[in-house]
Amino acid sequence: MSVPRAWPPLVVASALTLVCAVAAGVSAGVAGTELTRGPSAAEIRRATAEETARRWQVWPAGKIFPATLPYVAEQGGKESARRIGISSRTDCSAAVDAALRVTLKAAHCRAVLRATYLDALQGVVVTVGVAAFPDQASALAARAAFPQGGVPSPGLRALAFPQTVADRFTAAARQSSSLAQSGPYLVVTTAGQVDGRPARSVGRQRSTIFAFASDLAERVLRTLSVPARPDCAGKDWQC
Repeated sequence: MSVPRAWPPLVVASALTLVCAVAAGVSAGVAGTELTRGPSAAEIRRATAEETARRWQVWPAGKIFPATLPYVAEQGGKESARRIGISSRTDCSAAVDAALRVTLKAAHCRAVLRATYLDALQGVVVTVGVAAFPDQASALAARAAFPQGGVPSPGLRALAFPQTVADRFTAAARQSSSLAQSGPYLVVTTAGQVDGRPARSVGRQRSTIFAFASDLAERVLRTLSVPARPDCAGKDWQC
């Protein structure tokens, strides 16, 4: 009976070397392809969403709340609202009435940025609030808690600035509100008159005098939520 011959040690070693070399070559080729390929469509969408969601945190306050915001006046002409000031506080609970705080916390509110504007006729003040959330679903959940139809309370707290035309803008002076949402952002406004008259003392009010507040909200929201062209080499992007 013949006995099978074993592979000589040198042949075995050479074969293993060849197999390892081939495996290493394949691995290097896969790694090289992975490192040199461009980002996929899914990666670009994810990077865009993440960049948008970080804007409230990385953008300068003046970019979110510019010195002036255009709007369409009650008579139909184009006007601009002037920014009076921006709040240094960003915590969610301090920016809204107590009745809304639990809802915002449950929706994982990250921050609420606020600024107050004065209309062109210098008769109406508007506080614009940007509430930032992790994603669109969270922002929608928070939106559902706010009253509809322009009811100002419970809602965004008025932001007054001492020794300015907005120093009388208090919770009692709020007369109207608006809501706008896109992506992870909910933009809320609350408006009143510069003389600080309480809403309860006002008879039949022309709601149109506060209608421009929604224009301000839409302008701020559009700037924050419109996707930017991806720049995977930029420091603000993670592709």
